[in-house]
Amino acid sequence: MAWALDLDGVVWLGDQPIPGAAEAVGRLQARGEPVVFVTNNSSVPVGDVEAKLGRHGIAATGAVLTSAMAAAERVEPGEVALVCAGPGVDEALAARGVRTVREGKADVVVVGFHRDFDYCRLQAASTAVRNGARLLATNDDATYPTPEGLIPGGGAILAAVSTASGVEAEVAGKPHQPMADLLWARVGAEGVMVGDRPDTDGRFAVTLGYRFALVLTGVTAGLPVEPAPDLVAADLATLVDQELGR
Repeated sequence: MAWALDLDGVVWLGDQPIPGAAEAVGRLQARGEPVVFVTNNSSVPVGDVEAKLGRHGIAATGAVLTSAMAAAERVEPGEVALVCAGPGVDEALAARGVRTVREGKADVVVVGFHRDFDYCRLQAASTAVRNGARLLATNDDATYPTPEGLIPGGGAILAAVSTASGVEAEVAGKPHQPMADLLWARVGAEGVMVGDRPDTDGRFAVTLGYRFALVLTGVTAGLPVEPAPDLVAADLATLVDQELGR
């Protein structure tokens, strides 16, 4: 059975590891369970995510799936993409054979979480959409968990671009179909999706046809939630203990 693990709020909060998470992943991997890390954070390149997992004591080479990768699959090789997002989106689009720009005409505008978003980027992105570019988002999460609390997420940036352009975006990341297609191609159609956000991870589990395991180390502090989880645990370590001890 595949284990699809969210990162922010499940494995870490910002740069702080969630206690027991690395050991729990190691137990799954030692048993030969397929483990993939599925994140809506598109801002950094995949290699940086793998390296961060490595610093946390988790082997993850080739096991990271991001919403940037899912979004890139929705752009055709040879198209021009205006990037209103971080380096992770540039990397995914380049691997797809897409030319990226920061302003001007484009076939598609790709929006994702990035901390240097400003009025100039909003103007460039919304103008390109009004001039005929498709609007594609890596994700629409309104917030992003950090050790200091919630901060605005990629969905907040998307809302600004969508409002300014008057166009609703196609969304690639969890809980939407492009990310499900990416995950199915990697680990198959049976598994458990572990996350801290029912609106994203829980709905993604429904899209996948996976069981939804809710951990209480991120955005969600308690029940009830919608969709209702199949499994609930205080953290990833407790969840793995429960499942492997059955």
